Amino acid sequence: MKTVRLKNIDEALPRLGLGCMGMSEFYGPVSDRGDALNLMDVAFEQGVRVFDTADFYGNGDNEKLIGEFIATYKKRPFLATKCGIVRGKEVLSDGNFRREYNGKPSYIKAACESSLRRLGVDTIDLFYLHRIDPAVPIEDSTGALADLVQAGKVRAIGLSEANADELQRANAVFPISALQSEYSIWSRHVEHELLPLCKKLDVTFVPYSPLGRGMVPAAKGQSLHFTKGDFRATLERADQNNIDKNQPLYDVLFDTAARYGISHFQVMLAWLFAQSSSLLPIPGSRKIANLLANVEAESIVLEDATLTELSALFTSKTIAGGRYTINKEVAANAAAMSDN
Repeated sequence: MKTVRLKNIDEALPRLGLGCMGMSEFYGPVSDRGDALNLMDVAFEQGVRVFDTADFYGNGDNEKLIGEFIATYKKRPFLATKCGIVRGKEVLSDGNFRREYNGKPSYIKAACESSLRRLGVDTIDLFYLHRIDPAVPIEDSTGALADLVQAGKVRAIGLSEANADELQRANAVFPISALQSEYSIWSRHVEHELLPLCKKLDVTFVPYSPLGRGMVPAAKGQSLHFTKGDFRATLERADQNNIDKNQPLYDVLFDTAARYGISHFQVMLAWLFAQSSSLLPIPGSRKIANLLANVEAESIVLEDATLTELSALFTSKTIAGGRYTINKEVAANAAAMSDN
């Protein structure tokens, strides 16, 4: 597997990570714990090293799950976790809960200690501020993250869903090693400003939801289906009107996949890898077959003509439905929903 490098991290890392969020929450029934541990072991054996989690996922249980993997299998992945999203007690009309952001230095440092305990390690490899708190200057939040590096509790720091101004201001305080934001053939909003800025600042870009949240039918001619508790049913692209409008794009993916003898999800991931050699996508997987397909996609090379065609067809003007919810009541909180 090809590798990427992060600032403040000595070793090169395989450029395909594992998003662990869906094992604990958001995508319907929680994964069987034994199955989740086995999948992580297969991922590690396949060369995947970056395991991505957050204290927010499963209200800490996802970190505990990874800690259990480390203790049980005696294997140490590169640990990326996050803090900064706090659960509220209020339940919204879609069944989810209200979220708040907290970027206060005292909170960040306390959250790090809690994550270390749940993971069962002495040092977190990459510690992100999960979302930017508008009530706290980004310089203050970054200073707290830098203090954690100086204390040896964190090796490198990152931001998630930061804009260009926030990234530059944070990087002026302490070197930002990674920026995590949604990026896929279905969500290309980061290409104009953030990707060039990351290249300029030597910040590794970590795409979450690199498979468009999996919101493509399983096979040509089939419809989208969501199980009970799957938050994706609340998203704009799950609206039947948008599904109908996006049908020609689904067909393009299926037809491209047929030409190459691969899956339509592998087409999406291969397209993403072709956009930059320094990307480190973190697709979520709960089934070993899907994990293995993602690993295989890392080495798939699409022809230049195919890449050009796909890029021209999948644009903000042709894709129906935005990234987040159609429910106005939860629109203000929707950006905190999913990172895999």
